[in-house]
Order: sequence, then structure tokens, then C-alpha cells
Amino acid sequence: MIIFIKNHSMTTRIWHGRTSLENAKDYLQFLLHDGTKEYWQTKGILSVKVWQRKEEDCCHFWTVTEWTNIGAINGFAGEDYEKAKYYPEDNGILLEFEEKVNHCETYNRPKT
Repeated sequence: MIIFIKNHSMTTRIWHGRTSLENAKDYLQFLLHDGTKEYWQTKGILSVKVWQRKEEDCCHFWTVTEWTNIGAINGFAGEDYEKAKYYPEDNGILLEFEEKVNHCETYNRPKT
């Protein structure tokens, strides 16, 4: 018998950005260091991952962060937690500035 627990254990925040292929390597280094440092300085952060996918004409990046709850995300992003947050280093590097991020309830499946 499988029992599913209805309470989610965390909230995942997903931000997306794109750079040129020429800027991809430097932007990845930025994200892995200064670009994600503030996450770890915020109470309620559980994990930080950076995803990268190169295409013919650009490079996509996602920061995928897991938080204890939306209140913790407010500590990072402010009251309008769905609004994307950008840094001065993003100017001239990102190809566009998406207005919103995605949030998902995240469930862990225990090993059985």
C-alpha cells in the first residue's frame, strides 16, 4: 500500500535568464558565486542549484532554489515574491529581463 502525504515540505523558486554564447562561461561563474550568494544569506533557504543549457544562438540559465515556505522567499525577494530579482551584473549580459519567476510546491518521495 502506498500512502501519499498531502503536506508539501518546501517551495521551489525557479528563475530563468538567457545570455549570448560568448557570455555564457562568465555568467555561469557569476551565478555560482556572487549571483547566488544572497540566497544562502536568507533564512529558510534549503538548496541552490544552477542549471545551464546551451543552444545554437544562446545559453539558458535557471536558478532553482528550495525554501521552507513562501515567507522565507519573502525574506529574499520581498512582498512581491513572484517578481524576478536582478543584479547590476545582469545588465548588458542577459538578453532580456523576465518579469516573473515560477514557484512550485515541492514534494519529496521517500525511498521505499
